[in-house]
Amino acid sequence: MAASELFTKFARVWIPDTEDVWKSAELLKDYKPGDTVLHLKLEDDKETQHKIDPQTKELPPLRNPDILVGENDLTALSYLHEPAVLHNLKVRFMDSKLIYTYCGIVLVAINPYEQLPIYGEDIINAYSGQNMGDMDPHIFAVAEEAYKQMARDERNQSIIVSGESGAGKTVSAKYAMRYFATVSGSASEANVEEKVLASNPIMESIGNAKTTRNDNSSRFGKYIEIGFDKRYRIIGANMRTYLLEKSRVVFQAEDERNYHILYQLCASKHLPEFKALRLSHAQNFHYTNLGGSPVIEGIDDAKEMRNTRQACSLLGINESYQMGIFHILAAVLHLGNVAIKSNERDADNCFILPNTEHLIIFCDLLGVDYEQMAHWLCHRKIVTGSETYIKPMPKFQAINARDALAKHIYASVFNWIVHHVNKALHASIKQHSFIGVLDIYGFETFEINSFEQFCINYANEKLQQQFNMHVFKLEQEEYMKEQIPWTLIDFYDNQPCINLIEAKLGILDLLDEECKMPRGSDDTWAQKLYNTHLNKTTLFHKPRLSNKAFIIQHFADKVEYQCEGFLEKNKDTVYEEQITVLKASKKLNLLAELFHDEKPATSPTEGRPSVARATVKSAKPRALQPSKEHKKSVGHQFRNSLHLLMETLNATTPHYVRCIKPNDDKFAFTFDPKRAVQQLRACGVLETIRISAAGFPSRWTYQEFFNRYRVLMKQKDVLSDKKLTCRNVLEKLIKDQDKYQFGKTKIFFRAGQVAYLEKLRADKLRAACIRIQKTIRSWLQRKKYLRMRKAAITIQRYVRGYQAKCYAQFLRRTRAAILIQKFQRMYSAWQKFLRIRSATIVIQSFVRGFRGRRQFKAILREQKAIILQKHVRSWMARSKYKRTHHAIIYLQCCYRRMMAKRELKKLKIEARSVEHYKTLNIGMENKIMQLQCKVNDQTKEMKSLLEKLSGLETTYTNETEKLRTEVDRLRANEESAKVSSNKITSLMEEIVILRRELKETQAQKKRLEEGADKYKAETDLMVSQLKEQNALLKNEKEELNRQIQEQAKEITESMEKRMEEETKQLEIDLNDERSRYQSLLNEFCRLEERYDNLKEEISLVNVTKPGHRRTDSTHSSNESEYTYNSLLSSDPGEPEDGTRRMEEFPEQKGALDMSLFLKLQKRVSELEQEKQALQEELDRKEDQALRSKAKEAEDQGVKARGAELEYESLKRQELESENKKLKNELNELHRALSEKASPAVTAPGSPAYKVLLDQLTASSEELEVRKEEVLILRSQLVSQKEAMAHKESKETMTEPMVLLEDICKMKDQGEITQAYMGLKETNRLLESQLQGQKKNYENELEILHGEVQNLKEEINRQQQLLAQNLQLPPEARIEASLQHEITRLTNENLDLMEQLEKQDKTVRKLKKQLKVFAKKIGELEVGQTENVSPAQLADEPIRPVNIPRKEKDFQGMLEYKKDDELKLIKNLILELKPRGVAVNLIPGLPAYILFMCVRHADYINDDQRVRSLLTSTINGIKKILKKRSDDFEIVSFWLSNTCRFLHCLKQYSGEEAFMKHNTPRQNDHCLRNFDLAEYRQVISDLAIQIYQQLTKVMENVLQPMIVSGMLEHETIQGVSGLKPTGLRKRTSSVADEGTYTLDSIVRQLNNFHSTMCQHGMDPELIKQIVKQMFYIIGSVTLNNLLLRKDMCSWSKGMQIRYNVSQLEEWLRDKNLQTSGAKETLEPLIQAAQLLQVKKKTDEDAEAICSMCSALTTAQIVKVLNLYTPVNEFEERVTASFIRTIQVRLQNRKDSPQLLMDAKHIFPVTFPFNPSSLALESIQIPSSMNLGFLLRV
Repeated sequence: MAASELFTKFARVWIPDTEDVWKSAELLKDYKPGDTVLHLKLEDDKETQHKIDPQTKELPPLRNPDILVGENDLTALSYLHEPAVLHNLKVRFMDSKLIYTYCGIVLVAINPYEQLPIYGEDIINAYSGQNMGDMDPHIFAVAEEAYKQMARDERNQSIIVSGESGAGKTVSAKYAMRYFATVSGSASEANVEEKVLASNPIMESIGNAKTTRNDNSSRFGKYIEIGFDKRYRIIGANMRTYLLEKSRVVFQAEDERNYHILYQLCASKHLPEFKALRLSHAQNFHYTNLGGSPVIEGIDDAKEMRNTRQACSLLGINESYQMGIFHILAAVLHLGNVAIKSNERDADNCFILPNTEHLIIFCDLLGVDYEQMAHWLCHRKIVTGSETYIKPMPKFQAINARDALAKHIYASVFNWIVHHVNKALHASIKQHSFIGVLDIYGFETFEINSFEQFCINYANEKLQQQFNMHVFKLEQEEYMKEQIPWTLIDFYDNQPCINLIEAKLGILDLLDEECKMPRGSDDTWAQKLYNTHLNKTTLFHKPRLSNKAFIIQHFADKVEYQCEGFLEKNKDTVYEEQITVLKASKKLNLLAELFHDEKPATSPTEGRPSVARATVKSAKPRALQPSKEHKKSVGHQFRNSLHLLMETLNATTPHYVRCIKPNDDKFAFTFDPKRAVQQLRACGVLETIRISAAGFPSRWTYQEFFNRYRVLMKQKDVLSDKKLTCRNVLEKLIKDQDKYQFGKTKIFFRAGQVAYLEKLRADKLRAACIRIQKTIRSWLQRKKYLRMRKAAITIQRYVRGYQAKCYAQFLRRTRAAILIQKFQRMYSAWQKFLRIRSATIVIQSFVRGFRGRRQFKAILREQKAIILQKHVRSWMARSKYKRTHHAIIYLQCCYRRMMAKRELKKLKIEARSVEHYKTLNIGMENKIMQLQCKVNDQTKEMKSLLEKLSGLETTYTNETEKLRTEVDRLRANEESAKVSSNKITSLMEEIVILRRELKETQAQKKRLEEGADKYKAETDLMVSQLKEQNALLKNEKEELNRQIQEQAKEITESMEKRMEEETKQLEIDLNDERSRYQSLLNEFCRLEERYDNLKEEISLVNVTKPGHRRTDSTHSSNESEYTYNSLLSSDPGEPEDGTRRMEEFPEQKGALDMSLFLKLQKRVSELEQEKQALQEELDRKEDQALRSKAKEAEDQGVKARGAELEYESLKRQELESENKKLKNELNELHRALSEKASPAVTAPGSPAYKVLLDQLTASSEELEVRKEEVLILRSQLVSQKEAMAHKESKETMTEPMVLLEDICKMKDQGEITQAYMGLKETNRLLESQLQGQKKNYENELEILHGEVQNLKEEINRQQQLLAQNLQLPPEARIEASLQHEITRLTNENLDLMEQLEKQDKTVRKLKKQLKVFAKKIGELEVGQTENVSPAQLADEPIRPVNIPRKEKDFQGMLEYKKDDELKLIKNLILELKPRGVAVNLIPGLPAYILFMCVRHADYINDDQRVRSLLTSTINGIKKILKKRSDDFEIVSFWLSNTCRFLHCLKQYSGEEAFMKHNTPRQNDHCLRNFDLAEYRQVISDLAIQIYQQLTKVMENVLQPMIVSGMLEHETIQGVSGLKPTGLRKRTSSVADEGTYTLDSIVRQLNNFHSTMCQHGMDPELIKQIVKQMFYIIGSVTLNNLLLRKDMCSWSKGMQIRYNVSQLEEWLRDKNLQTSGAKETLEPLIQAAQLLQVKKKTDEDAEAICSMCSALTTAQIVKVLNLYTPVNEFEERVTASFIRTIQVRLQNRKDSPQLLMDAKHIFPVTFPFNPSSLALESIQIPSSMNLGFLLRV
């Protein structure tokens, strides 16, 4: 493809940068061939230019599309180059917080420098059994792949972990070993996996140290082989170590530490056992204070010391050896503090001061001679041909010798510990295969590189060569497998560099040769190197400014090595004289073991050469001949070890883990690109990328390619053959056919081609989006224009009208304003005049008043002075009196206040009580009533006054009328007076008089009116006051009532709330306790199964002679637990002949007798308990009898009762004495058994044996007799108790039944009440009868409604099935119709069987009626024959008489012989096929048959048969479930029958709580003699075990379907687009043949549900099982979602929502909405919603926090981190948004666990479900082969 097509405008490229290594930039214009400069814009919007090399014309690398950024596998990137790899790792590490990434076959692990919650057992379980590409990258995925390939390919595996110091190699190796230990388990009881893990703290303490790069850096390499047996369980391990850094013992750089164990010793100095070591703080020792950093922050060395000691104990290093090691290590510390002084006169001499404290402690700890050690630390022995010289050493040489001795001692201890660790981890059985974990140092380069770095880089060269070859091999195999043309890929071969190091005359060869020279030195060795290799190979160089160094071109980088110290480190010399002194130690055996025999001390790996070995210079070579191996140099040994390691790795399948250190400052989640690139180049990741990029790195299956790039195809290009379709499309899209190849199942693309296809796809989608946007925007703008035009016209109309209205209003306002102004001005002038006039008058009045007041004040002042003098004098006299009076009153007040406070306190206490409120209210009501009465009286008085007033008014009116008439008359008289003037004077006088009277009358009237008005006003005022008081009182009353109600309501609510909380807490506690109990029961079953397996293995191993077979004393663990009196438990089908068994197995007789003795002793204790209970019962009865004796008048009954009680007391005493006697006999038997001297004494046939057997037989018989007597006595007590209760009830019932005739008689006797009670009881009886009839009617109505509802459901189901069948393909439609037809016929068969049973009942009923009629007819015929004479009888002929067989009345019991018990268990349990029983017979038929057998055993009072039958039943069910443990049908069938059997035991137990659900006939069938409550608990436990087994079976069936069906399969096709998968292929989401879909899950759920319904399982139990199934589906789906980055997208969230809705629809179809199953899917639903909601603003964050209530904070953050857009149009979640979510959720208290517990099992309950089936109506089919059972 031409560069001009890719380097277009807006294309993004990578350009080099000095700080970030690579920077992203965007092209500002298209590139054209011949351009010398690229115009770019950086991400910070700065423009720059990038020059193109004119010679190479190499363009900058292109950047991958954003959709490919953050991929799990680096090989999935379209452009494979260094910047793409670096950017992808950075995005995953910084943004998504993901530390693991695949790079082809390599797992890249970046150290987060933070503890992450991704290594728990839940994560291990999630990765167990998964394909490597199906889950997110993880160290557990690599470990699982190695474990799976070991089991599948029968080939050993290796996991190679490499990286720099501080990159996390040790932790990664530790987690890999932990994964193997957790997944595989141990093959024995020795807990080998714990020992393997326990080796880590030991090796870390003695081999790890703090460096500048890492606080826990491994200073040695190790290869651990974890051995497995044929069942791939851990059986042992072996460890090989490489190149221990011994120099760290005597030297550490700044800010570094020595090995951890030395600091742990110093931190534990206060322990009593460490007092003898005489240690102090680490700063006080020279060897532990060289780095100046003796403490690691956050690490407790004392605690680590305890862990180290515990690990040593676990690995078999006992306390004495541990203390020996600690003595030696403490001696090393003290040796470092030994000061060596130089002689001032002679510089070649040195000495140690006498009585040097640390040397004394050193010698004391090791038990060596002080003088000898002090001498040989400063001298050495030189041997010539014939003489031996002792030469003093100078100070520097003596210090070097001291340090060499310390290093040698530490290395010897290290090797000894490794040897013993291997010894403890050694496999006791043959190893079948192994997985090796190599934890080795990575490529190292420092400022000063010495011999250690040379060996490390040499090892990495070898490992890199092996890695390159393996990658090349895998690429070749993939191409050959897909049958595409193979072209040779050129890759870097580092064999020349390896030859330079290890070949003949190589660097190591010349080094060993120089070490053998007498006067060899580092300088001469450097000259030899220059002469041999300089200018002869391009890989070897000499520095310009040094003659003591050389440079090697390694695969990763050039490294300059300093020659100084090479020879000394290669020889690793220690003087033999010092070792001889140590060997002479008599105090420490361990020290002698270390140095007496060098081979085991220095070669802990059984013959494999160790790196950390020192050679000892011998003064007498002839006398002491060292081995050939002893002469080997360190380099030679390391080369041999490395060759052996490479042979091991080449013989295994390797898996690579490359650890990367993101920064040198150990900051959490901080990425330094420079450091990362250096390590990527050094560890071979980029070489893997280069090899992949050279071939075809991008690989797609045809179906995935078709689904992804369907948008690039036209309709005519789509053919039925997907391969041909893809071929045609690719030929059109990519012209260069060399850019891709077609394989058998995949399409292979060159680098960059997928990015080009993604660009075409994005362009096509972008064009489509633009067209859609254009159309929608034009439509929106058109709609907007029309709305605006319409609105504009409307606005114009309203505006114009408004303007006209405003103008008219303006004219009106103008005219009005003129008028207002006229009148306002007039008014203002008038007001001004009035103000002036008023002010003038006011001034005059004030002036005149002021003058008058001033004169009045002068007169008043003189008068007041006189008065003041008078009053002052009186005041002085009164003051004295008042002070005295006030003091007296104050005293009185204080006393009264004290008394009032006391009274107030009492009143407050009373006021708080509710009664006080009530009494107060009562007083208030009385007061209100009194006031109301007073108001009424006042009203009456007012009415009487008003009446009086009205009377006065009428009188006044009458008087006025009279006066008027009189006036009229006077007027007439006046007229007449005109005529007669003589009468004028008299008339005038009369008029005056009348006027006076009138005035008086008017005044009197006025006074009356004023009095009436005044009285009325007073009355009204009083009434209003009373009303106000009444209202206040009412308000107070209402307030008090309201307060009382509120208090009562609050108290009630608080009590209800408290009760609800307590109820919820009790329910939670009950569920927790039930869950704990069921988990313990599950653990017990697991241990029981393990015990059975071990017993089978032992029986297979210990094969006895023919004719003899060893059996246990009991049939199984359960039988020994639930049986009490069986001598021997026999296997099914074996005869129970105790004598013959004793003869066959005489050696087991002692054990059998002891077991029998224990059973008898247990039975005796039970009898004693029964005796005690009976005694208590008798005592209570005696007390009742004594009380009744005083009350009752019936003397005869009392005497009889006393006699019975005396008899029972005597019987009890007799039983007590017999029990004591029996107990004494058993004690004698126990002593006889314990005092036996030899097996011959108790051998069969011996006298002691016969006596013992007779005693046991007699004891058992006596026990049976006593048990029967106890049962009889108990039954008598029960019957007497019932009789007494019946008598009392009879007396109470007969008392109220009195005739109405005797009412008159009862008046005097006070018995009328009893008669009334009798009538009341009669009314209640009638009412109960009416209610019963009403209830029957309602039941019938409910049954009819139920039938109608069933018919509706059947119709709906038929319609749904028809709709579903129409949607299915023809084959599936035929299969579904057949299945439906089978189900329909089965249901019809069951209905017909029920009808047949009903008809059988009817026939039996009619037969009984016929029997009755026949009997009556027979009686009538007998009566007629009595009237006939004998002669007539003789004359009549005798006719044959048909004698009918009498129909039996079955009691619902089945009788069987004791010998048929095994046959019953075999036919009914072991060989029964559930399918035939479930389809053709009554559900739960085996349970009914077993219970009917138990009923018969109870009926005949045979406790031994009951116990034997129940025990055999339990064992039989366990046996068939163990045999068919994976068969869902079997497990479901027996769970249903076990529950039914349990319900039958409850229903017919005779307990009132269960009997109330029975019919009278069923109550007659209750058990009579035995209480099986204990066995009910045993059977309930068995049902719990079966339920847990059923859950496991369902989980095993559903587990492979869940991830594929719920996550990977595209239920809605075309919603989610696939992305490139890289080398680690994921499971295809397309429904290929054999792939599970959601329909597969639904079909399996239907299968489970139909099977359980056919077996007649309880509906409540089915709901619990469905809830458990849905929890498994939800938890597994969510856990996989949280561990798969490719599944966290918007489209996948929609797929999950749709799948969950289908499951909810299934629940509705099965009417299981109330089962709680939907609630278990809530976390999954919220996770799907979280994938779909907006994730940008703070409002979105708040909505997410409120929505995701069922998810934990860790799960929410994980989903947001994993969210990955599938298309370019989606956006990633920003880191700031995730931080916002974390801040909002920081106060939420939830579990920190990331994954849900998929193994969690809800506690199961078995609600009582009685059966309406009558036992006597059950028929046993002949197909069950139970003909030996007889119906009773």
